[in-house]
Amino acid sequence: MKLPRVVSHRGAAASAPENTLAGIRRAAALGARWVEFDAMLTADGRCVLFHDDLLDRTTDAKGPIAEVPYETVRRLDAGSWFAPEFAGEPVPSLEAALAEVVALGLRVDLEIKPSAGREVETATAVMAEVRALWPKRSPPPLITSYNPECLEVARAAAPGWPRGLICFRLPGDWRARLEALGCRILVCMHGALTRRKVTAITEAGIALMTFTVNRPRRAAKLWRWGVSSIITDAPELILPLAPDGARAPAPAAR
Repeated sequence: MKLPRVVSHRGAAASAPENTLAGIRRAAALGARWVEFDAMLTADGRCVLFHDDLLDRTTDAKGPIAEVPYETVRRLDAGSWFAPEFAGEPVPSLEAALAEVVALGLRVDLEIKPSAGREVETATAVMAEVRALWPKRSPPPLITSYNPECLEVARAAAPGWPRGLICFRLPGDWRARLEALGCRILVCMHGALTRRKVTAITEAGIALMTFTVNRPRRAAKLWRWGVSSIITDAPELILPLAPDGARAPAPAAR
């Protein structure tokens, strides 16, 4: 697949609460064509958009999301922590998020984000839901995860869909890990990259995405080195610099 130059991170995390429908809409309004978000499970196995193991940072509740049922999670306030204008913004279901991106004409980088011990369960549930809901004639979403078990489940569920391995530091055996998982995409934290490392990765035929880049000069340097995609909280800052034009027209009001 041809990767985008810019992916808007967790919706548009610099200007709207992360992993919310408001964030997805903000990404589209800022001109992003691609949006990234995280999928986790509630206590009763429902797929929702969420990043942390704990509810504390981004909702008005506390404790592990894996111990709270969906009917409680969906009533939490996931917006007030960010700004008063987002008060009452809920934790969305994966189903609602997929419907939103389809309606907005966005492409998706979907990270499977399992709680400890629920790797296979999370990936199985996420893949079943995405396969059931994603439009059959649309290009498939990109499935990413830092967890090899999740990527193995994704490969078995949808072998033709693109998959990317996420890493925070570039492991010495990155090539062997990608080959074992059947992945042709590496998603690496930008601070772990050097020109030499980028060259080695791209010359091996691997597409390289990097996160989370919010400074335009850094983004421009990474593109010069050969990085394919910049994942950013602030697409409005990075999109204007994209080498081949990545900004979408503003979506029509709905």
